[in-house]
Amino acid sequence: MTGVAARLAEVRERIAAAARAAGRDPADVALVAVSKEVGADAVVEALAAGQRDFGENRAQELAAKVAAIPAPRGEEAPVWHFIGRLQRNKVHAIAGAVSLWHSIDRADLGETVARHAPGARVLVQVNVADEPQKGGCPPAEAGALADALRALGLSVEGLMTVPPLAGDPRPWFAALRDLADRLGLATLSMGMSGDFEHAIAEGATIVRVGTSVFGPRAGAGAG
Repeated sequence: MTGVAARLAEVRERIAAAARAAGRDPADVALVAVSKEVGADAVVEALAAGQRDFGENRAQELAAKVAAIPAPRGEEAPVWHFIGRLQRNKVHAIAGAVSLWHSIDRADLGETVARHAPGARVLVQVNVADEPQKGGCPPAEAGALADALRALGLSVEGLMTVPPLAGDPRPWFAALRDLADRLGLATLSMGMSGDFEHAIAEGATIVRVGTSVFGPRAGAGAG
């Protein structure tokens, strides 16, 4: 196996083990391989190893990868997730490529997505710890935002969060799970390379893993 394939296999084993430890079916946890700051060749390696879901946090980089990476012959095309903070003027460039928008945190951004990608699948990003430097709506506003996005014709599937870097992430993951339960939402996008097993224990249905799949890269917060 290539380095990427071997790391993918290890991450999948860890996901399965964490799910089983939590009394969950490993098939209920989806892996999004965070490919930001990674070359197209590494994404092709991951595709060859059976990975289909990839996450990007910059519109320009996602658009470039979509153009550079064709669907493997006889197989499904990559499935692209947008996971970063998003400027409204960048939406049009990637609207046709994104399968799931993880970081919708305000109504005006939802309006732009709805205009360029009617009926798009979205997650409400929640700033669980109310950190001023991070995107995400306050937990108390998540329900109203979800309703506003539905009114725009978007398909609100669940919630996403990034917990504080310091301290135990599990209380923050549990808080997001409880909020999703109250709102009747099934999808929980939470957990990255350093904490995805904790996220799975608290109910994550999508984990966003970059460094553990592709190795370290220059930028911080690779996932």
